[in-house]
Amino acid sequence: MLSALSNILKITELRQKIVFTLTMFAIFRLGTHIPVPGVDASVIEKLFTSGNLFGLLDLFSGGALSKFSVFAMSITPYINASIIMQLLTVVVPQLEQWSKEGVEGRKKITRITRYATVFLAFIQAIGMAYGLKAAIINPGFASILLIAITLTAGTTFLMWIGEQITEKGIGNGISLIIFAGIVSRLPEGVMHIWQYLQAGAINLFNVLLFAIIAIAMIVFVIAIQQGQRRIPVQYAKRVVGRKMYGGHSTHIPLKVNQAGVIPIIFASSVLMFPVTIAQFIDIGWVKTIAGYFAWGTPLQTVLYALMIIFFTYFYTAVTVNISDMAENLKKYGGFIPGLRPGKPTAEYLDRVMTRITLAGAVFLALIAILPNFIAAVTNIDGVYFGGTALLIIVGVALDTMKQIEAMVLMRHYQGFMK
Repeated sequence: MLSALSNILKITELRQKIVFTLTMFAIFRLGTHIPVPGVDASVIEKLFTSGNLFGLLDLFSGGALSKFSVFAMSITPYINASIIMQLLTVVVPQLEQWSKEGVEGRKKITRITRYATVFLAFIQAIGMAYGLKAAIINPGFASILLIAITLTAGTTFLMWIGEQITEKGIGNGISLIIFAGIVSRLPEGVMHIWQYLQAGAINLFNVLLFAIIAIAMIVFVIAIQQGQRRIPVQYAKRVVGRKMYGGHSTHIPLKVNQAGVIPIIFASSVLMFPVTIAQFIDIGWVKTIAGYFAWGTPLQTVLYALMIIFFTYFYTAVTVNISDMAENLKKYGGFIPGLRPGKPTAEYLDRVMTRITLAGAVFLALIAILPNFIAAVTNIDGVYFGGTALLIIVGVALDTMKQIEAMVLMRHYQGFMK
């Protein structure tokens, strides 16, 4: 490992990229401690418990939301805008055409995504400022507008940081910002466990059991994230002029977890909506209904798992175009051994994709509801070790390591990963 790290430091370009990325992380963490003007942060901190949507959003923002800093909304509006644009690409012909135009088409889609991010951020900022007006020192239209503009500017600045990391740093900038926010909460979790030990609420066996379960979950997530079904493909030989092309074999990698963490985000947002609304409505029957959807209740857990499975199939169907995949194989002279090109190939790929997506959907549902049982088994509460955060950390870490590996191998050094 030390020799692999030394290989990284030998490459000037890679070393500069890593330093630039770490510098952007430092700026991000600094911004999480700059408060929004005119807000009493102590009032807001009371809303953040591990069982509501605010707690999940606070985790993504690295604690910036509970402090109500200028980065309180984190990069969430950009993620929402990107998901919306990805879904619209399937149904809007113009966007679909741009997505097929290469670099220039992606630039147009990126430009629209930026505008959509600013719009969504401003709407979300106004909603947050109005919903949390009890924490505003001098509530009024001017104060709400100032807070909304400040939060929107913070999200826009984070979007710029993410793009700079992608361009000049290492890895995907937006993903790394979320990664940095989640990882920054780990010391706080360790401190909570230490305080529980000091108070006698738990013992060393509970801590050891928690560590074993955590390591097992990480290994499980890595195995599923890297898991794929490889469909063999054979290309027919073609003679063009005096040269012969094709005749080689390859494969189509179909990932087990094609949807990533998106289904968990969709399902948690839908289920936490009643609970979040009930916090601002003082009506008895509304709070009673919201109580059934509280985090960890049997109804919420069952609905959570079922909605994750549904959204996994939905998002996979939207993002993976089986018909185009089969058509491209036919166009370039490729075929799956034992199957005719065209419709039979599409039906086979669809059948395989449906089966492996079931495994991915069940995996996502299991990894999402497992924290409820971890808290019950280990008696450790208040330390968030959820599926969403774990999937993001593992996914971003693996992607970043692969990029570093590729850059190291390009310089003829020994690879970074063993």
